[in-house]
Amino acid sequence: MKTRAQALKYGLSFPDTYQDAPFHDDNWQLVRYKGNDKAFLWTYELDGFICLNVKMDPDKAYFIRKMYPSVKPGYHQNKEHWSTVVLDGTVPDNEIKMMIAESYDLISDSPTKRIYEAVKKIPKGMVATYKTVAAVAGEPKMARAVGNALHKNPDPDNIPCYRVVNSQGRLADAFVFGGINVQEKLLKADGIEVRDNHVDLKKYGWDGKL
Repeated sequence: MKTRAQALKYGLSFPDTYQDAPFHDDNWQLVRYKGNDKAFLWTYELDGFICLNVKMDPDKAYFIRKMYPSVKPGYHQNKEHWSTVVLDGTVPDNEIKMMIAESYDLISDSPTKRIYEAVKKIPKGMVATYKTVAAVAGEPKMARAVGNALHKNPDPDNIPCYRVVNSQGRLADAFVFGGINVQEKLLKADGIEVRDNHVDLKKYGWDGKL
């Protein structure tokens, strides 16, 4: 990711977002969350590079900045809670997308955030359908939104999206997890039996109750 257009397009792919230029200066283009009008992505050009300001958990920001010199304390913002990402090609796209997604989650009370929290609740050794995850997230009719959110999972290590299957217990297409049988291998590691790319929901299905 090197251009403003790419960053804005990704920011606007999240639910209930819009683009804004509040300073009457085309150099500053923001993406806001409609629910509270807060900006979670700031874009601007500085010293010949496109830069992004994103909100971060302070502890995580410390490690990200140590890892990538092009991630710096937030320019013209609270330097504890905001970081500047310089799009100079040294920060991998998946890391930039993760930072934008987490910034969105931090400023919004969004369906996406509730979906991720619901997925975290799926017990090891069980699976949940998209419909069940939607219900646990408080929006029973947004099963499709569950699929969209999981495709953008910013933290696969802590959000076990591989435990989500369709209403017939069928596993997702291979590309979702980056390769053939990846989801099946992860489920089997949880102790779940997979046959013909399906899981027996009667045996392994989670009903959303803790």
